[in-house]
Amino acid sequence: MSGTAVVVAGCVLAITVVVGLVAHECAHAAVLRLAGVEYTITYFPGRTGGVVGLLASCPWAAVHPRPTGRESTTILRVAALAPLLLAVPAFGLGASGLVPVESPVVMAVGIGWLACALPSPQDFSVAFYAHRALEETTSDKPNTATPVSRAD
Repeated sequence: MSGTAVVVAGCVLAITVVVGLVAHECAHAAVLRLAGVEYTITYFPGRTGGVVGLLASCPWAAVHPRPTGRESTTILRVAALAPLLLAVPAFGLGASGLVPVESPVVMAVGIGWLACALPSPQDFSVAFYAHRALEETTSDKPNTATPVSRAD
């Protein structure tokens, strides 16, 4: 493998992670939209430290659902784990043999995409404690616009 192939694979990996991050957040948002739950998506929330601070800090993006308290906890749990569906095309293409896995560029795309398909620790927190988020919503004043959970 030449040095050029490594550089190209690294650049493709970075681009794939950026696209995968958007797809990850859109997966959360798609489930919330289908369920009729209001939400906001913020990219690089609260970052002012320049490019290095922007890339080194977490989270890079966040979906903030605003449930009314009448929703089922299942909706929030499914929305939190929805990015797992991003792994289906990668595994499907890999298992079908249509994609040449010997190519470092293709391997970089697969690794970057599968990395974005993993739910984050915050996603698992929402999945396990969705009932708490809904309880906090019902105990607050109705129609508050503050985010009750974070899925990123």
